[in-house]
Amino acid sequence: MHSAQATTEVHVTTGRHIPARAADYARDKIGRLAHLAHRPVLSARVRLSRHGDRARPVVAQGNLDVNGRLVRAQVEAASAHEAIDLLADVLRHRLDKLAPHRLVHRDTVPPQEWRHAAEPILARGRDRRPEDEREIVRHKTIGLTRTTIDDAAAEMNQLGYDFHLFTEAATGRDSVLYRAGDTGCRLAQTVPPADAPAGSLPVTVSPHPAPVLTPAQARDRLGLLGLPFLFFVDAGRDRGCVLYHRYDGHYGLLSPAE
Repeated sequence: MHSAQATTEVHVTTGRHIPARAADYARDKIGRLAHLAHRPVLSARVRLSRHGDRARPVVAQGNLDVNGRLVRAQVEAASAHEAIDLLADVLRHRLDKLAPHRLVHRDTVPPQEWRHAAEPILARGRDRRPEDEREIVRHKTIGLTRTTIDDAAAEMNQLGYDFHLFTEAATGRDSVLYRAGDTGCRLAQTVPPADAPAGSLPVTVSPHPAPVLTPAQARDRLGLLGLPFLFFVDAGRDRGCVLYHRYDGHYGLLSPAE
């Protein structure tokens, strides 16, 4: 059995205009979360940065490696100390959900947990930069594993994402799960399923196939539609991808690795 750590070393990086004392506060505040983990915390990283939002200009991002499992959170606040406190609260909640007595029910994610989630940061990024100035500034490729909708939902909820790109186990199709619909969770696939997806999590299913676009076309469509993200099939690779708004107002592109 793992004996809880009192603290863990936290690597903190700061952007411009973040006071040095905030880094020390983050090391202490986030480091003390180690005793809540049911497994050793192998690493802990925090990034503090600022953007142009006058009401909540500070972004705090945290990543904990709990014996190989990533626990992630990203929050915004009016000050660095407030952002660190909020980040610690969110990470504390997610560490509790990883406890053995909670993992027994990891495949069942109550719909209210989706509906009552914090306001998505990605959606707010749309208002921070004029549309004609937005560019795709980050392209991240990830290895997609075949997984069930229930497991994809559990992972998305644990990591605090607004959407989750994955390959659905039953069909082998690239898919995206996101927070929307009457159940609080909605599924879109490159080709809509003929039957309701299997699983314990109630989801609504998009009846529309993903559009086939180039990344440049996806950028234009996302700007035109005003959505927080766009799920599409990359015309050059025939794979499902997601173009999304970053917190700085630019775009990020998420696509499967070869």
